[in-house]
Order: sequence, then structure tokens, then C-alpha cells
Amino acid sequence: MNRVKDKVAIVTGGATGIGKATCMLLAKEGALVAITDIKDDEGKAIAQSIKNSGGEAEYWHLDVSKESEVEQVFTEVCQQWKKIDVLVNNAGIGGVNKPTHEITEVEWNAVMAINVNGVFFCTKYAIPAMIDAGGGSIINLSSIYGLVGAPDYPPYHASKGAVSLMSKTDALLYAKHKIRVNSVHPGFIWTPMVENNLKQQGDVEAGRKELERLHPIGHIGEPDDIAYGILYLASEESKFVTGSELVIDGGYTAR
Repeated sequence: MNRVKDKVAIVTGGATGIGKATCMLLAKEGALVAITDIKDDEGKAIAQSIKNSGGEAEYWHLDVSKESEVEQVFTEVCQQWKKIDVLVNNAGIGGVNKPTHEITEVEWNAVMAINVNGVFFCTKYAIPAMIDAGGGSIINLSSIYGLVGAPDYPPYHASKGAVSLMSKTDALLYAKHKIRVNSVHPGFIWTPMVENNLKQQGDVEAGRKELERLHPIGHIGEPDDIAYGILYLASEESKFVTGSELVIDGGYTAR
């Protein structure tokens, strides 16, 4: 308990999947959690659940692809809790599954706007607050596909590769301010996004079994598997960790 006691944490895409698990766990461990998403009903319900359990959380509507919204929400979080200690850049979309030569400019930019620009905007507005607070931890959700390739979803893979290198660059830029920046690389996790992708392909159970086969450990992951890694990077237990790639993938990339 209290691994992140009294730290102010902003989590993007916090209403479902990995983001939801992260919000719940950070709050359980003592953080004041700003839940942000475009799914207002789900986000408000999570904030209320945390409060009912004795934690502290508030929900803000946030489209991370819009710089003005990011600036406004981050300003309001600072006004409410006086600082920002932790930023979890989790918001992301899968985008289209087409060969590169068939992808339109609009389809490509839709993924980059959230998965890359969103990380940039949120980092941009968290950094000054973290400098004022004397340090902080930024945790960027990349993917196994920020490390290895696959013959599908080209915009998604490109976006996650960008997140990996953005993390290393910012780790070097802001180390002097005691701000740590790391990326997390999940394997396949059973989230609404993965489930929806399988629904589009047909048989969900058959698709899940195929994904499980890809992981040497024998199954795909759960949101909490990633949330505990994020908790570690948010806490002072990882005070010597920056510019790193935390791979949580059931052995996928070890093959």
C-alpha cells in the first residue's frame, strides 16, 4: 500500500482496459488520479468507484489530439491538486488494417493524431508542472510493435515506434530536472480494443486462441499485468530507471 501516496497522476485513455486498471491501482496505492478520456460515462463511473473505495479521483473529458484541450485539462488538474507528479500516456487507437499502399492520408493521420501527437501534447504540458514540482515520471504506452514488426496495421506500428524513441529523447532532455521518462511495451492484453479487432475478423474465441499461441507463456495478458508495471515506474522504487523499455509480453518478443 501507499507506493505512490499523495502523487498526482494523470492517466489518458483512463476509462477502459489498461487505462482503467491503471487508474484503479494508482488510486489504491495512494495517488490522486486524474482520469481522462472521451468516454465520459465510463470515466465518471471509475472516478466514483475510486471515491467509494476511499481513494481520490476526478474525471476530465479529454481528446488528446487537441492541444487546446490538453492545455486546459492539465491547467485544471494543477489548479485542483497543485502539481503533477505522474503522467501515463495511455490513450491510443489501432487504426486501419490495410497494406501501406492502400492507406489514405486521413486514415494515417487519424492514428498519428492520437498515438503520437497526443503523447507529445500531454508531455509538453506536464513537463513545466513537473519541473516546478522538482521531478516526475512520464510513462508512455508503446507496444511490442514498437520493438518488432508484423505484416498488419502499419500506422499503429509506426506510431508505437515513434513513442519508443520519443521516450528516450525526453528521458535525456529532462533527466537534469529529475523527470524520468520510460516506455511500456505490452503484448496482447484482453482489452475492449483487442476484443473489437477480433470481432471484426470473425470468430472471437478462435482469434483469442491464436493470439494465446503467439505468447510462449501460453496466454494473453490482463490489464492488471500492465498496470503493475506502470505502478512500478510511477513509484520511487524506479528512481534509477529512465529511458528504458519495460516489456510485459508473455515472452512474445523473446522468440
